[in-house]
Amino acid sequence: MMMEASFDTEESFDDPSCLAPQPPGSISPAKRQIREVKETKITINCVTFPLPGEGPEQQLLKPNEWSYCDYFWTDKKDPQGTASVAGFEVLLQKQLKGKQMQKEMAEFIHERIKIEEEYAKNLSKLSLSPLAAQEEGTLGEAWTQLKKSLHDEAEVHLKFSNKLHSEVEKPLLTFRGDNFKKDLKKYDHHIADLRKQLASRYAGVEKARKALADRQKDLEVKTQQLEIKLSNKTEEDIKKARRKSTQAGDDLMRCVDLYNQTQSKWFEEMVTTSMELEKLEVDRIEWIQQHLRQYTTLRHETDMFNQSTVEPVDQLLQNVDPAKDRELWVKENKTGEVRPVDMDI
Repeated sequence: MMMEASFDTEESFDDPSCLAPQPPGSISPAKRQIREVKETKITINCVTFPLPGEGPEQQLLKPNEWSYCDYFWTDKKDPQGTASVAGFEVLLQKQLKGKQMQKEMAEFIHERIKIEEEYAKNLSKLSLSPLAAQEEGTLGEAWTQLKKSLHDEAEVHLKFSNKLHSEVEKPLLTFRGDNFKKDLKKYDHHIADLRKQLASRYAGVEKARKALADRQKDLEVKTQQLEIKLSNKTEEDIKKARRKSTQAGDDLMRCVDLYNQTQSKWFEEMVTTSMELEKLEVDRIEWIQQHLRQYTTLRHETDMFNQSTVEPVDQLLQNVDPAKDRELWVKENKTGEVRPVDMDI
């Protein structure tokens, strides 16, 4: 993890005068005194942050909303290794996980459909069973209706499975097709490219910072040589060293300005893109919610239709009359109604 301290200066690196050509005789910005003050910023993985407790407190961009744009600015250490995972990458992984969860929900509904189809098949088969087909009378009528209700119930469950496929499983499968992952890659590449540009600008700043330090050290050495008069050419060397030091200071300020511009661009794109990903997640959750509600609606309808298949059975069972059944059976199967009497001598 790259970590560097940053310092506030009397002159802002955002000052356009740092980049503007200087007229002859004017004082270069690099010649202005830049004094170190209390460390207030830190650069982590090429991104500059304020140190905790330093400077004005930052306000959330979207307070009280737990918005993506407020909570994914720093990199996260990968638990599987030493590499860091960018905050934006965490958001992309959430999208991919959501896509996988959606797929697994569709698989779950598919298994539910298979159970319904198998159940309907078995109910229909059982309704054709000849068992107790010879039952008679009002009880026989109720029994026949009960077996018929199994066939009707099988039809209800078959319709339920068909609707589950068309109104729940299929929408879950087709929501955000193959192009969705391609779109995520576009987001990923766009932000990654900006982050690479930022890393390049940061490397330029560090290079310019080192160059300035070298020039200042060289100037200091030559100044000391002048003080002890080690060389007649030292005064001229000091002038050259001072010019080079001034140029190095100008270069550093230009590099810092370019870095800040690049970081601002990355910041803006991070806010915009993270908000787009946030909306995608809201849409996904609402879409799944809508179709899971459709599942419960269909389930309630199935219960209602199943109830209707047993209502005729209930009615016939209420009409079962043992006396009536006995009457019908006796009339059909009687062998004679004349009773025996005593024999005469």
